[in-house]
Order: sequence, then C-alpha cells, then structure tokens
Amino acid sequence: MLTRRHFLLAALAVPSCRRHRHGSAHAHDAGPHAHGAGHAGVGPAASAAPAAPPKPPLHPDALARFVDPLFVPEIQRPIESRPDPGRPGVQIPYYRIAMRETEVRVHRDLPPTRMWSYGGTVPGPTLEVRSGRGAFIEWQNDLPGEHFLPIDHNICGAGTDVPDVRTIVHVHGARVPPESDGYPEHWYGSGQSKVVHYPNRQDATMLWYHDHAMGIERLNHYAGMFGLYFVRDDAEDRLGLPKGAREVPLVLCDRLFAADGQLVYPTSGLPGAPWVSEINGDAHLVNGRLFPYFDVAPALYRFRMVNASNGRVYYLSLSNGKPLVQIGTDQGLLRAPVPLPSLPLAPAERADLLIDFSELAGETVLLKSQTLQLLQFRVGKGAGAPKKAAALPRALRPIARIDRKTAVKTRTMTLNEYMDPKTHTMLMLLNGKHWHEPVTETPLAGTVEIWELVNLTEDTHPIHLHLVRFQLLERQPFDADDYQYLGKMRYTGEPAPPGPGEDGWKDTVRADPGMVTRIIVRFEGYTGRYVWHCHNLEHAANEMMRPFEVVAG
Repeated sequence: MLTRRHFLLAALAVPSCRRHRHGSAHAHDAGPHAHGAGHAGVGPAASAAPAAPPKPPLHPDALARFVDPLFVPEIQRPIESRPDPGRPGVQIPYYRIAMRETEVRVHRDLPPTRMWSYGGTVPGPTLEVRSGRGAFIEWQNDLPGEHFLPIDHNICGAGTDVPDVRTIVHVHGARVPPESDGYPEHWYGSGQSKVVHYPNRQDATMLWYHDHAMGIERLNHYAGMFGLYFVRDDAEDRLGLPKGAREVPLVLCDRLFAADGQLVYPTSGLPGAPWVSEINGDAHLVNGRLFPYFDVAPALYRFRMVNASNGRVYYLSLSNGKPLVQIGTDQGLLRAPVPLPSLPLAPAERADLLIDFSELAGETVLLKSQTLQLLQFRVGKGAGAPKKAAALPRALRPIARIDRKTAVKTRTMTLNEYMDPKTHTMLMLLNGKHWHEPVTETPLAGTVEIWELVNLTEDTHPIHLHLVRFQLLERQPFDADDYQYLGKMRYTGEPAPPGPGEDGWKDTVRADPGMVTRIIVRFEGYTGRYVWHCHNLEHAANEMMRPFEVVAG
C-alpha cells in the first residue's frame, strides 16, 4: 500500500503557476555527502547542460572549534528624517540598506565565503525602532545580475520570463499595510530600490527581515539575506531586563559548504530540475560563524534568538544541564519567565531567553542542539560583573487570552503533499490549492477566527501568517489515513494545550505530523491581501504558500 507521502490525489493535475508547474522525484543518489532530502523537481521544460562535477565537501567536524569570536551585527543608523505619512508635523527616521554581494569569513581556517547580504554583513545590520513611531527603509537592490545558486525554472514564479535575480523584503511579524508587507510577487530587479513605510504599531518584540521573492526566496535566504528588527516600548523598558552589551542577538541556521569554503545548495541531480524538498546542512552557523565563542561576565544575559534555517528544527539546551529561562516568543514577552530544560525552535520561530552566568566565573558553557555544539560561552572571572546579581522579574506582561467563543468562523485547513509514483512528481499545497487559484480565506477585519491546521504529511511544517499575531489553542492527534482515504476525522487522543513557552503571542506555529493544530487569530490592523505559508522554504516554493485577504466588515 502507498503511504500518505505517495498518495496521489486529483489536485496534482490542477494547473499551477501559469505554465510553470513543478513537482518532485525520488531520491537521486549523490553519494555519501548528499544532504538534500532527495525529492527533485521535474517539469515539462526540464532541459539543461549536465551539471559540473560536485566540489569536495567540507567536513565541519574537522575544523577547530571555538577559535572565532561571535559576530554581533551593528545597529543601523538613519540617514535622515522624513514626515510621517499618518501624522502631520511629525518626523520619523529614514534608513537606507543596500543588498549586495559580499565575502564572509565563517571560520578562521576557511577562505572567505561568497554570500549575498543586507548592508554587507551576514546577518545584516540590526534595526531598532520604537513602538508607535514609524520608520522608512529604502531597500536597495545592488546584487549582481546573475544568481550563483541553482534556480529551478519549473518552480511557481521562477519561470524563464522573469529575471533570475529578484528581491522583495518581508519584515517577519510586522503589522503593516499590504503595500509594505513584501508580497512575493512585488519583487524588483538589480539596480532598483523600494522605499517602505513601517508604522511599528505593536508591542515590543524581536522581528526579523528576510527576502520573500516568489520562486527564489529559498535561494536568496540561503545566500545570507536576513537580519533583525527590534521593536522597543516603555513597558519592556520598565522591567529592567539586561540591555546593551548584555542583550545579544543569536541568528541560528544550517548550511552546506564545499572544502574551499563556498556555499553548496544541494540539487536533485536532474538536469533542468534542481529543486529538492528539504535541506539539512551539517554546518551550523551562529550569527554567520561556525563554532564561535562569546566572552561573558558572570552576570545575567538576555539572548534574542531566531531560527533562520531553510528547514531545520533546533532543540536548544545548555551543556551544564541548567535550564534556559524563556521570557518571550515570536510576538513579545510571556506572562512570566519559564525555565525549560530544552527549547524546540522551528524555522522562523523566535525565543527571548535569559541565561545567568553569575555562579559560573571562569567556566565554559556550550549552547547545544541535541548532540550539536553551536556556541561556546566563556565566563570571565569577575571583572565587569555587577556587585549584586540581577533578580528575574516574577511578572513580565499581561496576555489576555482570546475567548474561543468570540470566533465567528472555524476554518479547517489541510497541509498536503502529493506524489505520483509513476512520474515521480511531487507537490506540496495548503488546503489542496495552488498559489494562483482564487483566494479562499477572506476574514472580516476585526473578527476572530479559529484555524485548524490538519497535517496530512509526514513532516513538521512551521506555518506563518503575515500581518497578524495569534495564540495557539491546542494540538490534537488524529488518524490521517482515515481523513485522507475516507474523508472522516477520527481523533486518537485528547487535545494538548500549548507548552509554557508557546503560551504567548505567536506568528509562526509548528504543525506536527498526525496532529490538528488549532490557532485563534484576530484579523486586525489593516485590510488587503497577505500571505500564509510553510516556513520550510523549499516547501513554500512548491507551492505551500497561499494568499489570504482581510476585507472590510
């Protein structure tokens, strides 16, 4: 019998993105160092010259560990002020950030790596804004005219009728009008720029910005195009949390490298159809560096983390067995600090963590993900330490739960994966719909809805909704085969409430296999067309991404 992964439904035959519909094939045998998931794109126009022989791979375990200091991105400074479009007489900051090719030394013993960047660094410069005070950012595309990673022209929106190099910036988690959101089809090419207004009308949190260009987001992102965006407010300031040198951003991601230090993006090996459905790299970067170390004082530190991997989930812990103290999630602070022995962090999820080094003078501690060593903390012997250890606040920020009785609609949304064993084509959809089919999710502005994410696949999918923040209600196991073959929902267990680290405001949620994941969303802020998608970027490309439209009530 076919598994769910091989179950072919009629939706596979529905025409996709104009004439470019793309699928996936069985694993291509690329030898012992093949790290892609092995599902490669196959399309009607797939033809190209044979690929060049692969370079010898880098074996990261052979590199010396903890010889490079942690890179901390600079704070971006505005170049001028301009009038706020919504408040006459008020001036707001204006920033300019250029996207350009750069070289990054990811490890002392490797040659510089060719990457694409915001502002010349990977991660890009950090933006800091105040809640309620808007900002302009001019995103300038100074990238080369040709891509250095393998484009699959069968992918939706990546046909031969559009430039190979295109960009559009999405500030992930920002509450913005639709024209400022970075809609995937609103890309622009090399030599062009776009000025975007960000109102910043939201609570303090750490957002992040990254490329969102239709069809090549996964490549631009893999090349290094991401950075951090902090929203600050008075309520957070009053808590007295660590700041300045003791508030440290940590951007985690996995990559593959050749022995010469250059990025390797895995492909199917099929000419003209290089897409693979997943990437699992064996090199783990923290702020763009391999095995960095960070000098800390014996004091309390705040670490602002984001998982910027294309598809990997991290499971974070400390090597000394001490708990991580989580104080915030995607969209801001939790109600109270939560000690956790381990913290799962899926692509695009953020975590706001406190680590107390006050009793560890002279020691070293590792940040780990299961058996992987990510970052070494070197604790000083006392210089610069505060005379009195900082106390954790007992309460952080009130969070009013959205009453599920206020929901005007419950939508059941399936996460689908289709494979045809005869043609080896593969397709990934949301609710069985392609990107260019008519919009089916049209919530009324100001109303509350419950979305049930029914995962019919064998993968975890981090689902992100643009514009809104939401709350996780529960996850409930069900029989996916009964649902898919018989159209019957049969639950196999009771609903499980969110874990303590998820019991806050979210914009990205893990939808685990065999689970119905329920979120409750208030669609507020703006009307217009936005996007919801899987943040496994290879999945989103083919075509686990759909528009939704908030309409006036």
